[in-house]
Amino acid sequence: MEAVAQGDEAAFRELVERHQRPVYGTILKMLGDPHEAEDLAQRVFLRVYQAAPRYRPDAQFSTWLYTILRRLVFNESERRNRSRHRFLSQTQLAGEEGEIWDSPDTRQQDPAAALADRERQERVDAAVRDLPENQRLAVLLQTHQDLSYEEIASILKTSVSATKSILFRARETLRKSLQKEL
Repeated sequence: MEAVAQGDEAAFRELVERHQRPVYGTILKMLGDPHEAEDLAQRVFLRVYQAAPRYRPDAQFSTWLYTILRRLVFNESERRNRSRHRFLSQTQLAGEEGEIWDSPDTRQQDPAAALADRERQERVDAAVRDLPENQRLAVLLQTHQDLSYEEIASILKTSVSATKSILFRARETLRKSLQKEL
């Protein structure tokens, strides 16, 4: 980040290349729209570039990066919710866009098993999408980015014990929603 703050384009390119997949993937899993995820991922890195001169390595870079991501995603979710209330009937007709989770590898499965896996994955995706955004982000950061409770707490601006509680409630909600799958 020091090099980025000095205007080193190669350092910024390396930073983007290193973090773009997890940033994009997390946003995609939060919002479910690949185009919106791409746009927000670009905005995350634009904010990183703009804030580089003010960056202080008090915490891990990834914690700072996901804090920026959290703000942008939550703002986008809020904007969508306002729009959804105005255009609810159109949204219901539009349906779902894109896969939220990676699909299981079906190349070596028989068609019936592949279909069952895909249907199971779709039910899991739907259950995760139905979680409140704080819970959804905490689950995604822990399961897909392998962040610690401390890092997630810093990103969510909560205590470690509150983060553990958020993750516990998310798991309980998912367990109840997916009781047939378990």
